[in-house]
Amino acid sequence: MRGNTIKAGSKIPAHIAIIMDGNGRWAKKRLMPRSFGHKAGMERMVGLIERAFALGVDYVSVYALSTENLLRPKEELDGLYDLIRAHFLPYMRKICEKGARVRILGDISLLPCDVQEILKQAEKETEGFSGKGVQIALAYGGRAEIVRAARRAASIYASEPEKLDEPAFEALLYTGELPAPDLLIRTGGEIRLSNFLLWQAAYAELYFTRKLFPDFTNGDLEKALVWFGERTRRFGKTDEQLRR
Repeated sequence: MRGNTIKAGSKIPAHIAIIMDGNGRWAKKRLMPRSFGHKAGMERMVGLIERAFALGVDYVSVYALSTENLLRPKEELDGLYDLIRAHFLPYMRKICEKGARVRILGDISLLPCDVQEILKQAEKETEGFSGKGVQIALAYGGRAEIVRAARRAASIYASEPEKLDEPAFEALLYTGELPAPDLLIRTGGEIRLSNFLLWQAAYAELYFTRKLFPDFTNGDLEKALVWFGERTRRFGKTDEQLRR
């Protein structure tokens, strides 16, 4: 497969994860406050999710706010919370009008109470939907997620530890109902996972771009999908084994 056009029969990932990096730097380049960049990023997120669904992707997980981000200046965090208050439900309803389900990944108890209620409402409104899913990681940390699952496993399997295997442990993660991401995209030029889906991304194809997130277009998404389609996913096997 060559070029940036997705062709009929192309291999499309079932689950895409996106680290939406660069909103603040995008705003700074325009001499605007960081909140301006976060709003642009939220709008771009909606467009990308809609385009991904149209291309045949079933699940899109986005990294919106990490546990480490909670250490940022109060002014920036308040701006993010105000964005959620003003836009989260309308945007999620727009994305999910065709039946996608919203899941929030993370410890939302760390967020303001009214923000928590908005997030819970989005989940409740779509809990009966199936087939496609939008996962928003807020107050999320991959290490904390694994520790949380380990604590739950210690309680559940205390008397029968031999029954705890990888699938059983995976079911205790925030994403327990979902397939692992096939493709993880990070914008903004950094080349790291930054504590996002550490367990789940073990065999994801990793795609890095220097584009700041608000500048990552639908065409850029399609370019990443074409790149994914050219990858050979061995999962530890040899080429000869795959050909059998």
